[in-house]
Amino acid sequence: MIRVRKLVKRFGLKTVLRGLDFDVQAGEFVAILGPNGAGKTTFLRILASLTRPSLGEVVLAGCRLPAQAAAVRARLGVVTHQPLLYGDLTAEENLRFYARLYNLPRPADRIEEVLDLVGLASRRRDLVRTFSRGMQQRLAIGRAILHDPDILLLDEPHTGLDQEACDMLDRLLDQVAARGRTVVMTSHDLARVEDLASRFDILTGGLLRASAHRQELRGNLLDFYRETLAK
Repeated sequence: MIRVRKLVKRFGLKTVLRGLDFDVQAGEFVAILGPNGAGKTTFLRILASLTRPSLGEVVLAGCRLPAQAAAVRARLGVVTHQPLLYGDLTAEENLRFYARLYNLPRPADRIEEVLDLVGLASRRRDLVRTFSRGMQQRLAIGRAILHDPDILLLDEPHTGLDQEACDMLDRLLDQVAARGRTVVMTSHDLARVEDLASRFDILTGGLLRASAHRQELRGNLLDFYRETLAK
């Protein structure tokens, strides 16, 4: 479903990703972990076609980036640090706008379902600029799953969410994974992702240094993470 070879990303004289290789099979849930500055956000933005690589090959769902970015975006749901919402539209209007972009059949039914899923049905007619950071994050998650994408990319999606909203997101991600969708998520919350992901990749120094499936962990995820960074 995702294939990356020799990926390099430079910002001026600074090289953030240094020949990274990455493969994800359909239906896998991969958590990308690493310290601040490791390149996690940059890598996810390249997968989301929001940033162009400097060198290397990136293929998602059989489409090559950046040449086939439009085709890739139709099959992606993305949650980044920016909610990608319109503040002067209501929650419902934002989802209606994205539903048109994705040519959703019967969008009203799907919008109703998504607003219920993210706990915003009672605020559907409120302007998004009046929402708290956590509420905007909830709606951004709703935007990302609206078209039931094959691949879901999430960059620190729990950031800004209270405990109730974090639990909501975890239930939603369990549902997405159960439907056989592919999920790639960056996170600093090892305790939370340990119960969600099926595979854990450690990104540091611009390279993936280690990878393990849940059943391959000798101890807990924290031990695996610390051992990798200590090498």
